[in-house]
Amino acid sequence: MAAPQFSRQLSSSSHVLTPDTINHQVKQAEYAVRGEIVLRAMQHQTALKANKNHSLPFDEVIMCNIGNPQILGQKPLTFFRQVAALCEYPALLDHDKLMPEDARARARQLLAATVGGTGAYSASSGIPLILEDVAKFITDRDGHKSDPADIFLTDGASVAVQRMLRLVIRDHNDGILIPIPQYPLYSATIDMYGGAKVGYLLNEEAGWGLEIKELERSLQEAQKKGITTRALVVINPGNPTGSILQRKNMEEVIEFCHKNRLILMADEVYQDNIYYQDQPFISFKKVLREMGDKYSNFELASFHSVSKGFFGECGKRGGYMELVGMHPEVKSEVYKLASVSLCPNVIGQIIVDVMVNPPKQGDASYEQYISERDEIIASLKRRAALITDAFNKMEGVSCVPAAGAMYAFPKITLPQKAVDAARAAKREPDFFYCLALLDNAGVCVVPGSGFGQKEGTYHFRTTFLPPENKIQSVVDRMAVFHAKFMDQYR
Repeated sequence: MAAPQFSRQLSSSSHVLTPDTINHQVKQAEYAVRGEIVLRAMQHQTALKANKNHSLPFDEVIMCNIGNPQILGQKPLTFFRQVAALCEYPALLDHDKLMPEDARARARQLLAATVGGTGAYSASSGIPLILEDVAKFITDRDGHKSDPADIFLTDGASVAVQRMLRLVIRDHNDGILIPIPQYPLYSATIDMYGGAKVGYLLNEEAGWGLEIKELERSLQEAQKKGITTRALVVINPGNPTGSILQRKNMEEVIEFCHKNRLILMADEVYQDNIYYQDQPFISFKKVLREMGDKYSNFELASFHSVSKGFFGECGKRGGYMELVGMHPEVKSEVYKLASVSLCPNVIGQIIVDVMVNPPKQGDASYEQYISERDEIIASLKRRAALITDAFNKMEGVSCVPAAGAMYAFPKITLPQKAVDAARAAKREPDFFYCLALLDNAGVCVVPGSGFGQKEGTYHFRTTFLPPENKIQSVVDRMAVFHAKFMDQYR
């Protein structure tokens, strides 16, 4: 993947760090959702801003490459920002007409638990009151007790994932089972930590289903290569697929991990992005606890975040990790890893608290909170259906409907002439397609090759986050481009 080009005032031979002398594991890692296509999109945005008489065939770049709701116009939840503002500037607490009483009460509670205020370090695992609120949220969600001592607050779920992978990967012989397609956080982090990626294919024809026989195939292939597979990553709801696991399938996954002595890493950051009642979210913690004493020592790490759901607070960098069944001394090592970074950012922790402990019925902010929540989820459901239907009407395109998360991952059947043109340009065919889509229609999506895909197939991932007053125009742009592209390379 091409990196941004920076000017060099010195010859490369005068540098201590050069492309040949930096850590090769960092150089090997790729993170497609912010890769070369996104850099090109930013260049187009700069050109559009600088010159009204530009030559680009569009007037706006639509960034559909990443699940970043507020950059595409989603409004923050009012109660979240009121509490954050009060905590950041406690003098507002004295002005009862500015903020509702329940927001002021929550801020007072959080400030009392935040020694030194939001500008001071907290405990490395997080503010104790917020850890207790997270544990209560998990207990209420699953019907099974959660212990605050098992919770670690983090700067978004990404840091929690990286921390666990740092703990699990010892050397290049240690493998991590990751879904294909997967979120590039996993592949990039495994590369940077010197581990081995052990991919298992999700079944697109079965709605991106997770099949145990495929897990067994992948595990056996890794063993033949001398790889010791130590953990299984499951993303549920799926990114980039939008699929949701059924309970029986989750039980099979737990049994597979138990039989093969694998740690289960459950990425559950999209648990509030659920669009159909017959496909509910169930946590792996709940399923595990209801499978009996046989699994009492089962090792599970699960992750959640304020960045997704209907919150969209990506920039606040709030998240948590719950560790289940871990050796006490291993938890101490996790705490040590957290301590190296001193503590998670305090405002992110506060937003986590509001996420897990939102306004209750009878509170002054309850009706507004419920109205904002329900409208965001309903709108996402409508947009998901609109974009999926549009893809399935395009020539050579098929798209599994998104039951959850924020993405569609359509498969595109490209003409051989387009494939040949891509190879001649030394590009992956889906990258070639996505770059052409950006340059000709101003829509930034991510090629499937950045997530992994079955050999011989091509995909791209797009969010359905553009606001409803723009989503139809985005779809129309993509449809017009696609028809022209297919005609050009037919």
